Amino acid sequence: MDQWMSFFKNEYIIELSKLLVLFVIAVIGFYAAKKIILPFIHRFFKHTRIAWDDLLTENRIFDRLLLLIPAMIIHYGLPLVPLFYDFLSRTIQIYVYFVVIIVLNNVIDAVVAIAAAGPAARKWPLKGWAQLLKLFISILGGIFIISLVLDKSPWGLVSSIGAMTAVLMLIFKDTLLSFVASVQIASYHLIRVGDWIEMPSFGADGDVMDISLHTVKIQNFDKTTISVPTHKFLDNAFKNWRGMYEAAGRRIKRSILIDQSSVRFLEDAMLENLSKVDLLKDYLQKKQAEIAWDREEHPGSGDSLLNGRCLTNLGTFRAYVDQYLRHHPAIRKDLTLIVRHLQPAADSGLPLEIYCFVNDIRWNQYEAIQADILDHVLAAMPFFGLRAYQRDALLDGRVPETSGRV
Repeated sequence: MDQWMSFFKNEYIIELSKLLVLFVIAVIGFYAAKKIILPFIHRFFKHTRIAWDDLLTENRIFDRLLLLIPAMIIHYGLPLVPLFYDFLSRTIQIYVYFVVIIVLNNVIDAVVAIAAAGPAARKWPLKGWAQLLKLFISILGGIFIISLVLDKSPWGLVSSIGAMTAVLMLIFKDTLLSFVASVQIASYHLIRVGDWIEMPSFGADGDVMDISLHTVKIQNFDKTTISVPTHKFLDNAFKNWRGMYEAAGRRIKRSILIDQSSVRFLEDAMLENLSKVDLLKDYLQKKQAEIAWDREEHPGSGDSLLNGRCLTNLGTFRAYVDQYLRHHPAIRKDLTLIVRHLQPAADSGLPLEIYCFVNDIRWNQYEAIQADILDHVLAAMPFFGLRAYQRDALLDGRVPETSGRV
């Protein structure tokens, strides 16, 4: 019996008992706060009219703050266990640093989530900067924790880390490159979330889903996902289609190959028929007046059409297509609109290029408008005595006498 009494009167046993009671109180305090205070906080923010405060609870900021309650209880109970005072005091400080790092990271996530609801999220790579800031906080917190463990000044550790700059730059090379790339991307607005970009070197052709510190996530139109290192956007060429959305106009740049052997001067019968076309009346009247004036100024023999200016079916057709586009309700008149000839290749026809912009940038509608325009242009060619070029085309099962090759 005396041995048991002496055991319980032992200083270490008494201190350990007090410490155990202190830990039990700290755990009870934590769970009491979690079951009572935390639900009250969640209900309070849920019933407010402000939307952003809900993101604070969704990112579990208050859940993490409750982790400080056990530390506070043990801290105020340290005088009861003087035998373990120094050890517990240092342990609590390390624990508090860990909790503070976690809370600050959650606060940064909440700020990014709040900002994501505004227009700034599309212009600035907030997630990448947030990751960099969290990395900085973690490194700084780690320095303070190590200083507590080693019982040294944190600033002395920082100065010693300066001598390891080369090693750190090697370790964090990709992070530093990505940070510089993020700053340049944000400064020049090269990429935003939601942009449609093409990057052939990485097989990327789709919408930017996410911009983080190290990677840019792109969802291709075939629903595959590609992650491209952020710094690669400064080393590789890419195309951003944002300008199309901002201008609200999508470009048509298509060529129709014309059989050059079908190009000829307009005959009187065809000229009479084309004069009935509303889109050509003004053009033909103007051209006929110019030709009449030219013949008066430069009279010559009328035995050959080559002795003076004459209208051609191709030139008239080009004027018709131009007027057709200018009167089309889906074509932007305030943006570039050109119908022009391109240099023909050795084994193809004469390209007649249509260059204009559609006022509907939706993919399905754009393709439908483009197809309707090209269908109409191809169907109108025979009225001008023109033929579309097709290599080795068959006519009634036979090779035509005029193949259209140049």
